[in-house]
Amino acid sequence: MDGWSVMAPSELEKTEKITINLGLVDLGQIDLLVREGFYSNRTDFIRTAIRNQLASRAGAVEQSVARRTLVLGHEHFGRDRLERLRATREMVEIRVIGLVTIGQEVSPELALATIAAVEVLGAFRASAAVKAVLAPRTT
Repeated sequence: MDGWSVMAPSELEKTEKITINLGLVDLGQIDLLVREGFYSNRTDFIRTAIRNQLASRAGAVEQSVARRTLVLGHEHFGRDRLERLRATREMVEIRVIGLVTIGQEVSPELALATIAAVEVLGAFRASAAVKAVLAPRTT
């Protein structure tokens, strides 16, 4: 995509908090592995398990990214970028695995005029007003 930018690794390394429910037996087994020194804590175990699963499915992720024309990483849309799109009467379809940010200086009107669709598998950060006007275009 023309004009897309990749944030510094520190931006991509930011975390998003999730909550999961585990059965007591599974939780007990995790606690045992932590106690035995295999992992430093529950979070370490869970992150390791998730990374192992993602690594084992990397081929499927790559195929899906290519098939669905998704950007992998971070994409930022600021006012200048969207104003250039509006000047050429173009609209963008945002499809990202990772992080999408829309600058705080972007008005809801500019977002509506330039963003046709938003598909984010990860995190979508924008002002509440921009998120609200884009909600019908977000999957």
